[in-house]
Amino acid sequence: MDKARRRAIAGAFKIVGAAALGSMVWSAAAKAKPNAIWLRPPAALPEKEFVAACIRCGLCVEACPPKILKLADFGDKAPLGTPFFTARSNPCIMCPDVPCVPICPTNALNEDLIKGDDGKMNIDNSKMGIAIIDSEHCIAFEGLRCEVCYRECPVQGAITLDFRQNERTMRHAMFIPVVDHKLCTGCGKCEKRCVTAKAAIFVVPTELAGSFGAHYARGWDEKDQERVEGQGGEAHKKPNSKKTLDRLNSGEF
Repeated sequence: MDKARRRAIAGAFKIVGAAALGSMVWSAAAKAKPNAIWLRPPAALPEKEFVAACIRCGLCVEACPPKILKLADFGDKAPLGTPFFTARSNPCIMCPDVPCVPICPTNALNEDLIKGDDGKMNIDNSKMGIAIIDSEHCIAFEGLRCEVCYRECPVQGAITLDFRQNERTMRHAMFIPVVDHKLCTGCGKCEKRCVTAKAAIFVVPTELAGSFGAHYARGWDEKDQERVEGQGGEAHKKPNSKKTLDRLNSGEF
C-alpha cells in the first residue's frame, strides 16, 4: 500500500473518530439533568420538553434586544447550546412585544403559554421562574428599611411589603417583602438589584420551587414508591391497619 493511500485511510479514520466523539459530547451535554439553577426565556416549555424541542438555533438570542440571553457553552451548567439567562447579572427586561418568543421555529418557546384572554402575548403571564426570599440574609428581617426588590418588581402585586412590629426595639416597623408566586414572572430584576453581596432574593426555575425531591416517595402513590425503591431508596411503609385497630380495641388508650 503506497504512502498516499495510507495517509488517506488514516485521515478518514480521524474524521470518523472526531465525528463520533463530537456526537458523544453533544449527546451527553444535551441530556444534562436540570439539577442546577438556570433560567429559560419567556414562554419556555417545561424543562424536559424544552430541551427536547429546542434545536439550538440561537434565533431567540439574536432577537433579544438587550442581549441578556446566551447559548450555553461547555463551561455553563445548562444543556449545551440551549438559551438561558442569569438573573443576578442580566435579568429579563420584560419586553412588551416579547420578540424572543414568536421567532422560535419549534415552539420550544410557545406563545400560547403567555397569551391573555384577548389572545395576545402578555409578558406578565410568563413563568420564567419564581423569586424566593432568604429571610436569614434579607436586611429587612433585621429591621433595616429596604424596599429595593419591591420597587424594582415590574409586575404590580408580585412583591408586596408586610408591615410588622420590630420585636427587638418594639418601637419601629419592619417592611418585610413577600412574593406572590402566582404573579411572579421570574424575570430576576429583584435579584439583580438586591443590595446584599449574595442576593437575599433569588429566582429559581418553577420546576424546583416547592417540588418534591427525587428521593421522596409520596405515601399515597404506589408508582412513586416503586420508583424510589428502584433507585435504591426506601419508600414509606404502609401502616398495618389490622394491628392499629387491634391496639385501639385493646383498651390501651
